[in-house]
Amino acid sequence: MTHTMKLMPSPFNMICKGTKTIELRLYDNKRQKIQVGDKILFTNIGNPLETIEVKVVGLYIFDSFKALYEELPLSECGYTKKDINTASPDDMDKYYTKEEQEKYGVIGIRVSLQQ
Repeated sequence: MTHTMKLMPSPFNMICKGTKTIELRLYDNKRQKIQVGDKILFTNIGNPLETIEVKVVGLYIFDSFKALYEELPLSECGYTKKDINTASPDDMDKYYTKEEQEKYGVIGIRVSLQQ
């Protein structure tokens, strides 16, 4: 199955380069359908004609971004050497409300570039 998701330009480019291998999302109804082996077609919000297809190779489900940030390597989640020391689960609040996070939980989706 192929899922579609939108990404801001920076994380989109990091996935294209292979430096971001874990996409962080709310574990809502849409993401609960994702399984290892599925594909995701990411669209760059900054240039909707630009897409990349990746394969789902791992799923990490947590109750909160706090728990996720404690377990997963943030260098694979879109943080760089420049900003990893200030990384915080609160960074995800700009995408999802605390209420949404508590209701659904969160997921780290490990992806690999298609060959």
